[in-house]
Amino acid sequence: MQDMLVRLYELPEGAPLRAAAAEQGITIRTCNPFEAHILEDWVGRNFSARWVSECRIAMSHQPIGCVIATRENAIIGFACFDTTARGFIGPMGVGETARGTGVGRALLVTALERMRSLGYAYAVIGGVGPAEFYTRCVGATTIERSSPGIYADILPNPPLND
Repeated sequence: MQDMLVRLYELPEGAPLRAAAAEQGITIRTCNPFEAHILEDWVGRNFSARWVSECRIAMSHQPIGCVIATRENAIIGFACFDTTARGFIGPMGVGETARGTGVGRALLVTALERMRSLGYAYAVIGGVGPAEFYTRCVGATTIERSSPGIYADILPNPPLND
């Protein structure tokens, strides 16, 4: 899987995406420090232990590097940045029941806006799975010869928590 590059100075506006999410009862916001254990539990149940580790890093930053989507006081999605490396966005994911609602795009753009506000001009999406999503949502382009990139020689990922 190759990495992708996003030009943060050419992002779509995030406010309309957050407003559309709000119309569905979804809030996009920074995860609070006292919610870190809830985030980690949700990510571990829905994605992977490796992503839990990255969420811990995102939550340890000042300012916090994790944006979440909530509905009815429950997490339905998240997007982290500056975890694997400075300037990287991810991991990010949306729970199965919230996919197709636009929440993924709202999370992505909001997290990228936060990166831009910290002074980044570009963001790297590492080891991309859904490349079409990133191209469509934020104009991401493939970085040639970037696989395996930073993800070379990594330890095996343990199975999901039951």
